Amino acid sequence: MNSPAVQSALRTLGTEIDALNALNRALGNGLSEPFKEACATIRKAEGRVVVTGMGKSGHIGTKIAATLASTGTPAFFVHPAEASHGDLGMITHRDVILALSWSGETAELKNIVFYSRRFSVPLIAITAGEHSTLGQAADTVLLLPRVTEACPHGLAPTSSTLMQLALGDALAVALLESRDFTPDDFAVFHPGGSLGANLQHVRDIMHAGDSVPIAPLGTRMDEAIVLMTQKGFGCLAITGGDGRLAGIVTDGDLRRHLGGDLLSRRVEEIMNRNPRTVAPEMLVASALKALNSAAITALLVVDGGKPVGIVHMHDMLRIGAA
Repeated sequence: MNSPAVQSALRTLGTEIDALNALNRALGNGLSEPFKEACATIRKAEGRVVVTGMGKSGHIGTKIAATLASTGTPAFFVHPAEASHGDLGMITHRDVILALSWSGETAELKNIVFYSRRFSVPLIAITAGEHSTLGQAADTVLLLPRVTEACPHGLAPTSSTLMQLALGDALAVALLESRDFTPDDFAVFHPGGSLGANLQHVRDIMHAGDSVPIAPLGTRMDEAIVLMTQKGFGCLAITGGDGRLAGIVTDGDLRRHLGGDLLSRRVEEIMNRNPRTVAPEMLVASALKALNSAAITALLVVDGGKPVGIVHMHDMLRIGAA
């Protein structure tokens, strides 16, 4: 039998899942047109999205602003109480205001709402109060369905803030997709941490030039083993007369062909003719996936059919991608 704590958690999750299902149904119904209108308003704005909200809605608003900003929609958060003490000057007629309030009657939002009407700044509301002060003033109302809070007293914002967060994510992703925002664009805003590392390109971390273990077809295996040992990657790229990649010899190939005549044989007799390779422009995250899926530790980097570099699992570890 589940403990009381687990039973409580299950009730909370169940209630919040019901809230998200209600929001999903609303988007398939009356909320769809305002949602499209909100996206269009933000897309055509020459300025930024100014997100605002008080209390728990404010905390959700800061996350929405951060998500918008990191996915190609310039945005920042303005605290409604600070707005009344000078921060209204941060908002211009080129911006769009996205205001969050479950009731739509948050007193601290009054001055921002008034400012938006006075200076014709487009106002988008995320609220459950269709006929509230905020709902009546807004140009576009993203009306949240009335749901039960997970809090047993119906007091602590739980299901309601979850819907606000989910709708904010939906806006950010819809705007991202409408702009054809690419992983390369994403990398510009996320240069730090493991996420930034995974969004680097293979060319940024690969070993190139004399570091790349390369030998031509016809090389004797005794010479090949010396080269493999010197370079230290556990493999050797084999090239044809035109410099194009013909195959690879790995430590595993050596073990599979151990015998008295190994050293006198030629590389083409034991090489793998279909090695796994990556392109210089491939994301590090994709290269790491290729390494893991093949259970290998190094990949040759090939451009125009010719080996131009090599990337090792240790390189992934060094930059924090693995």
